[in-house]
Amino acid sequence: MSSVPAQGYLILALILFCIGLFGALTKRNTIIVLISIELMLNAVNLNLVAFSKYGINPNMTGQVFSLFSITIAAAEAAVGIAILLSLYRNRRTVHIDEMDTLKH
Repeated sequence: MSSVPAQGYLILALILFCIGLFGALTKRNTIIVLISIELMLNAVNLNLVAFSKYGINPNMTGQVFSLFSITIAAAEAAVGIAILLSLYRNRRTVHIDEMDTLKH
């Protein structure tokens, strides 16, 4: 049974990060932007785990950092959705272009 080389994981992480970056920079819908940011964080987690397994000194450090990153991503998603719900109640829209002022 052959193992997947480190380049495969790094190329997959690069593709995921580029898709997330494209979505975060070009989309107008706030929910899509939040999903794109989560996709970029998952690409970073994949890099952490790949370097943890295939690095010069293979150990569990990258996997531990990945768990902390997943925890921070969950908190970020919860806060982002709470802010989005609050803005939607006030503005009745989820488009980023229309959320440019703090007052009504």
